[in-house]
Amino acid sequence: MDIARPSNAKKKRIKQAIYAGVGLLAVVLVSVGLSRLKPAAPTVERAVVWPAKVERGPMVRQVRGLGTLTPEDIRWIPATTQGRVEKIILRPGTQVKSGDVILELTNPQLEQQLQDAQLKLGAAEAGLANIKVQLQNDLLQQRAASASIESDYNKAKMQAQMNEALAADKLVSDLVLKQSQVDAQSLGVRNQISKDQLASKADSMRAQLMVQQSLVDQARALLTLTQQQRNELKVRAGLDGMLQLVPVEVGQQVAPGTNLARVANPSRLKAEIKIAETQAKDIQLGQKAEVDTRNGIVEGRVARIDPSVQNGTRTVDVTLTGALPKGAVPDLSVDGTIELERLNDVLFMGRPAFGQDQSVVGLFKIGADGATAERTQVKLGRSSVNTIEVLSGLKVGDQVILSDMSAYDAYDRIRLK
Repeated sequence: MDIARPSNAKKKRIKQAIYAGVGLLAVVLVSVGLSRLKPAAPTVERAVVWPAKVERGPMVRQVRGLGTLTPEDIRWIPATTQGRVEKIILRPGTQVKSGDVILELTNPQLEQQLQDAQLKLGAAEAGLANIKVQLQNDLLQQRAASASIESDYNKAKMQAQMNEALAADKLVSDLVLKQSQVDAQSLGVRNQISKDQLASKADSMRAQLMVQQSLVDQARALLTLTQQQRNELKVRAGLDGMLQLVPVEVGQQVAPGTNLARVANPSRLKAEIKIAETQAKDIQLGQKAEVDTRNGIVEGRVARIDPSVQNGTRTVDVTLTGALPKGAVPDLSVDGTIELERLNDVLFMGRPAFGQDQSVVGLFKIGADGATAERTQVKLGRSSVNTIEVLSGLKVGDQVILSDMSAYDAYDRIRLK
């Protein structure tokens, strides 16, 4: 007889559900564990990084920039009058003396103006001579009239005195005496007026002569100016040195003020250095500097700092105190280094690729095994051309990577191979 077995399908379904749940839980746990794992440290070739060691000691702060040599003595020679370039006698590169003629201009109108000025001066001088004669004649006539009145006054005074003596002896009447005294007084007044007129005539004569003399001086000044303009048609160097530039051509018309030539003294040069505006804030007048001409290094001093910023840089003029090496000529490209200050005892290292002064940067510090490097936050202080001060984050003897590691910004740890 057959015996009925109990069904186990339900138990199988329960076991399958338990197994599935355990498997799902295992997958979730593995996924969570993997997500919390740090990414594997990338490997970097040791040859492509730039390691440096942190040191303590003296540090010289410097800034550097590119520039050119320029003459300290430069003379631009402008045209003083309108003209046409007739002849160019000297070309750039020629050594010149101050009186050497560089080029010649022509101006027919200036020649006519010169003749007119000569004629005006002659007319003014003739007018001065004529008025001198006239005034001299008037003065002589005035003197003659004054002398006649003075003579009459003296006679009347003598007559009055004589009548006074006669009246004392009753030889003339009182009426005659009074008449002679009145005549003497009247002529005395006229004599004084005549003297005053003579003095006033002399003052008037001087004033009229001064007016005419001013016209003569004005005409002479105009003639001198015109002669000077004609003489300056021959353009001279005006300075011992080298002719650097003649920016005009034969036949060209030039207006007053147009630059015709540039002369410079090549023996006195200065360096114009372009310094980044972020680095120029600590530059002071008189600071030491060195200029590399690529044929020698010349010492100098900061002489001028341009107050304006152009294209992100400031121009610093360095006066050269040392002897110039051979080949040092105007417009030569040079490198300039300016010493800002000397720090006696500071913690410093080489300047990283991306590290400005007074900032915090993340640098990879090489471990003691030399095979790994971990990112470390470093606070930087004052900077120089090749070095920078370390304020915190590193100690003496630590090695850090200074080269550009921006490709590994996503990692806090790398391996060196």
